[in-house]
Amino acid sequence: INIPATVEMSTHNVFADQIEWFARNMTARDETIISIHAHNDRGTGVASTELAILAGADRVEGTLFCNGERTGNADILTIAMNLFSRGVDPELIINDVNHIKEVYESCTEMQVNQRHPYAGELVYTAFSGSHQDAIRKGLKAYKEEKTEFWDVPYLPIDPADIGRQYEPIIRINSQSGKGGVAFVMEQDFGYHLPKPMHPEFGQIIKKATDDAGRELASNEIQEQFKKIYFDVSKSITLSDYIIKSTNGNVEVEANVTINDNNKVIKGVGNGPISAFFHALTAIGFDNLVFETYEEHALSSGVDAEAVAYIELIEGDAVFWGVGQDKNTTTASFRAILCAINRMMIEKNK
Repeated sequence: INIPATVEMSTHNVFADQIEWFARNMTARDETIISIHAHNDRGTGVASTELAILAGADRVEGTLFCNGERTGNADILTIAMNLFSRGVDPELIINDVNHIKEVYESCTEMQVNQRHPYAGELVYTAFSGSHQDAIRKGLKAYKEEKTEFWDVPYLPIDPADIGRQYEPIIRINSQSGKGGVAFVMEQDFGYHLPKPMHPEFGQIIKKATDDAGRELASNEIQEQFKKIYFDVSKSITLSDYIIKSTNGNVEVEANVTINDNNKVIKGVGNGPISAFFHALTAIGFDNLVFETYEEHALSSGVDAEAVAYIELIEGDAVFWGVGQDKNTTTASFRAILCAINRMMIEKNK
């Protein structure tokens, strides 16, 4: 027995009450399949269908992407995926939603809205900075905890289950936050920016999006990263260095070029990084405070390159430097010089 809401006039909860009343008062209920056919005149065709199922309906009718007369019928894909998101198997194969959408658009010559639940172009994309940060943290926790249950903020299902990818989740525009920018650098390029560094690089990307007047693609964000930290104008560069260890201390002797003048600097510390930094403070950079140091490998394997992040402070000013090399020590030295070069550029403005 099919009970349609051919024109959706009742609220979805009232429609469900009608289905429940009908099911309780009909004869031969155990021998009857109650089917519902909801339209979308009030924009609640999916809600009417779901509540009717909870009220006792056995079967539903719907259309793909809400096709049908006037405002269309209940969207069968959304209903199925809503069930799936609650752990109920809809018994429909929807493992490649992009293909389903392509066939639909080809056959009907209509476009699926970019905000359509589950299938829309932007449905797995976060523009808000707070959303981006929550997704980034949620994905990280999901991978680390290796739980069998999907529980990531703002993503009711794992996009991979229906043939979508993680890459489109974060797109950067002028409204994006520092967490989203850090996510792109980590997800797409392997750079785990230290959390205290997020505000600085986030502001750099915000200015770039403002100047461009549009959102930035991930490769454009990487270009900004290289421009600021790797292609920075160099007043001081490193040629080579020697490390010696004596009596529990480490001594570094390095050849540097300062404004085209070669100079040998020496320093002692409890490790190569502190020794190199002390060598620099001895030639006029004693006003700097070494605040933060982090490093990681860009990939796995013995030939992986290391990336080092250094935070130097001068008064109220903070300068981050990034260095990259197959040698961890060299990467760290370059990161220190990167921060100093950025400081000198700021002073010469």
